[in-house]
Amino acid sequence: MTLGELAKYVRSKNAGPFWMTIDIFCDTEEDYRMIKESPALSNEAVGALYRTDPKKIKRFEVDNLNVIKISMPRPYPQGARNERDMHSGQQYVQLLNIEL
Repeated sequence: MTLGELAKYVRSKNAGPFWMTIDIFCDTEEDYRMIKESPALSNEAVGALYRTDPKKIKRFEVDNLNVIKISMPRPYPQGARNERDMHSGQQYVQLLNIEL
């Protein structure tokens, strides 16, 4: 099963000009646990996917809301010459096909 199939909603957005955040919302506690415990979403795996240092990734698990928030440095600052997603609104798409 992929993250896109299991999660209720996945979104990404700015967390300032130098950081972005990805939010994963789950319908049930069971779905949340499966996603939360998946090695496919470890800091190392996410770091490899987004080409960032896993030590710089911040992960927040909000158990009472069944939500996981993953924050990391943006590859380029917002508005930089090579930056392609001004609001980081498309960055979540890379996670949708990850097998859990």
